[in-house]
Amino acid sequence: MDFLGFDDINSLKDWVAQARKLKNAPLRYQELGAGKTIGLLFFNPSLRTRLSTQKAAQNLGLNCIVMNFDKEGWALEYLDGAVMDQGKSEHIREAAQVISQYCDIIAIRAFASLQDRERDEAEVVLKGFQEHASVPIVNMESSTAHPLQALADAITLDENDLNEKARKKVVLTWAPHPKALPHAVANSFVKMMKQQDVDFVITHPEGYELNPEIASGVQIEHDQNKAFENADFVYAKNWSSYNEYGKVISRDPTWMVDQKKMALTNNGRFMHCLPVRRNVVVSDEVLDSETSLVIEQANNRTYSAQLVLMKILESMKGQ
Repeated sequence: MDFLGFDDINSLKDWVAQARKLKNAPLRYQELGAGKTIGLLFFNPSLRTRLSTQKAAQNLGLNCIVMNFDKEGWALEYLDGAVMDQGKSEHIREAAQVISQYCDIIAIRAFASLQDRERDEAEVVLKGFQEHASVPIVNMESSTAHPLQALADAITLDENDLNEKARKKVVLTWAPHPKALPHAVANSFVKMMKQQDVDFVITHPEGYELNPEIASGVQIEHDQNKAFENADFVYAKNWSSYNEYGKVISRDPTWMVDQKKMALTNNGRFMHCLPVRRNVVVSDEVLDSETSLVIEQANNRTYSAQLVLMKILESMKGQ
């Protein structure tokens, strides 16, 4: 069993319920991972993903090997038939097979280049390991998806009464940022929200449309204030342009989430995956308020990862 994207969740409602139950007794299944090893491979920096996935693995009795591949590993070649007479020292074919001998599960974090959309959407790193490894692969964030974050967000929403009888309104808002950022978090959040019984709105400046295949059927509102009206949850996230791929076409500071905008909501709860640029993406006043859920979201990263690893370990029984 691999876990590559949000589509690998066969029942979001059931998974969230299982994660919340697991959260109440996180050490209950330590025997599942006894004698097994997970390799966490990071091609990009990490705080929450690294620590939460490592803690989740330890809660299940797994041994952890962590490697910062961008600093400690050989530069990998992914192209079949490549003449490797330049900077790439090792091919994914050998690397994936070798790591599979050391690890029972391989988890990978590799961001988008934001330079070549076709290559990014091909998920060269993630799919390369999936093709050539002989053990399950877990996506800890790839070029186009961050399913562990979206599952943690679903847990957080459920814990904060998203599924009460009254239909809720959830807004995903673009926010300014000084750097070009990938679409992975936004993509997976949209996929997750499309499985919820809510009024879901995406708001962003013109030119910041997400992949139309992912955002199809979702209400788009270019007036941020209008989108915020009566919202129960506001999720802020920056992403670069999709059509002008990887470009920052606006840094409009008026899109920052502040208390004035949150006052338009229905006492809305604020969400963000972290790390967050204070007073650029969101004001201190909102981030530090009692309606902010960002620390809860970060905590739930452990249990989203633990649930995924638990399901993979259960699928390996008897193998």
